[in-house]
Amino acid sequence: MKRLWAPWRMAYITDKKTKGCLFCRIRRSRQDRKNFVFLRTQHSLAVLNLYPYNNGHLMVAPLRHVRSLSLLPEPELLDLMRCLKKCQVLLTRILKPQGFNIGVNEGTMAGAGIEDHLHIHLVPRWRGDVNFMPVVASTKIISQSLESLYGELKKSCR
Repeated sequence: MKRLWAPWRMAYITDKKTKGCLFCRIRRSRQDRKNFVFLRTQHSLAVLNLYPYNNGHLMVAPLRHVRSLSLLPEPELLDLMRCLKKCQVLLTRILKPQGFNIGVNEGTMAGAGIEDHLHIHLVPRWRGDVNFMPVVASTKIISQSLESLYGELKKSCR
C-alpha cells in the first residue's frame, strides 16, 4: 500500500471544534494572517479555504451573518460580487487557471458545510487537475502551501 503523508491534516482531525459561526469569528478576530483573510471590503471578506478542493480554493463571504443571497440588500450584494470578481482577477494573475468553479450552497441539502452564513466558493481549475489520484487513491494533490499563496494574494491586493 502506498502512503501520501499529509501531517497538516492532523490539526483538523484532533482540533476541538469551535462552536459558533466560522465567518463571524474570522470577521471579529482581525488576525488576518492566522485566518488566511487576504481581502476585506466594506461588506465582505475573502479567505483561503483551509481544506481546499484545489490549489487556490477560496471563499468570499458577507461580513454580516446572513444565510441566503436573497436576504442581502443591494449594496451588500454588489460588494460581495465585486469582492468575488477581484478575487477571480487576483487568482487569474497569480495562478493562471484555465477556468473556475464558482458556487454557492444554501442549506445542508445543497451541500453547505456552513449553512447559516452565506459564502461563495471560488475554485481555480486546470486541464488535468483531476487526474488518477482522486479516483484510484481517494487523494487530492494540492501543489502550493496556504502560506505561500496567502503571501502572493496579500501582496497583490496592495
